[in-house]
Amino acid sequence: MAETSVKNKPLRLAINGYGRIGQCVLRALYENGYRDRMQVVAINELSDIETLTYLTRYDTTHGRFPCEVSHDAESITVNGDRIRCFNEADPRKLNWRDQEFDLLLECSGSFTDRETALQHIESGAPRLLFSQPAKPDVDATIVYGVNESAVKAGHTIVSNASCTTNCIVPVLKTLNDAVGIDSAVITTIHSAMNDQPVIDAYHKTNMRLTRSALQSIIPVETGLAKGIHRMLPELEGRIHALAMRVPTINVSVMDLTVNVRQETTASEINRLFREMAAGPLKGITGYTEEPHASVDFNHDPRSGIVDGTQTCVSGGRMVKLMCWFDNEWGFANRMLDVSEIWLQQVK
Repeated sequence: MAETSVKNKPLRLAINGYGRIGQCVLRALYENGYRDRMQVVAINELSDIETLTYLTRYDTTHGRFPCEVSHDAESITVNGDRIRCFNEADPRKLNWRDQEFDLLLECSGSFTDRETALQHIESGAPRLLFSQPAKPDVDATIVYGVNESAVKAGHTIVSNASCTTNCIVPVLKTLNDAVGIDSAVITTIHSAMNDQPVIDAYHKTNMRLTRSALQSIIPVETGLAKGIHRMLPELEGRIHALAMRVPTINVSVMDLTVNVRQETTASEINRLFREMAAGPLKGITGYTEEPHASVDFNHDPRSGIVDGTQTCVSGGRMVKLMCWFDNEWGFANRMLDVSEIWLQQVK
């Protein structure tokens, strides 16, 4: 979490798309100590305001929201903070200008291109942060803990990358800096997502995603390698990635196999990440040697947690690591961290 506070009034945020990440961003703002520095003043979501209120109060994954939530015809109120709600599919029809906010968090997941983002800018949003990887023509892609200094006051459209990129890039950078990376393969074992049906159903582009999320482990396509190469260009062409979805509702794990340039041992690798978790990456990449299951990391605000019990080294140079992450909550907290770092420069 960014530590420097802005000395004037709280930074004002708006959210476009109130799904899993949008809801977690709002909750994290109140639950994790951001509210004294930032507040959400507007939400655009296609659902009606009664549904927005209900989904704010109750959440199967993260439990009841520990704040007072109410609504009227056009707003929801959280602990006395009024949040104006809109129900508009076309960004060009939104009047963001009248809401007088500092940053729009684009959490709909519906687009990744600069052209559509500019429709929000033209409607009055002063700047926009994507909650997912975006096309290369955005002003910057940020993984907090690695390159947050790359976001500048003059930027207009920025990407917060993906939950998987936020988890694994600090780990890869740490390994590359310490022992060098020749090549790596990553398998993301990810909880089910809302593009999967509960029972078999039609899907437009991916036949595997026609299958029930409750019944199978399902391989899916992933653009993780491209995201890693964008963040760590020195590793371009040396990282490959696979992904599969499993029948859990939250918390995922990354299985990393790396060929390194210097001989090492499991104890040396674990010491490296233990020290990083207590030092430069504190609050971002954690470390544990307890006998965990995935559910133990539900609602964990860190980007990833290296599981030292699973570290092994074969032949001195093949390193195997596992890194847990709450793919919703950790990423939502990073969105708020990047928002604060960015807006501190603007203010």
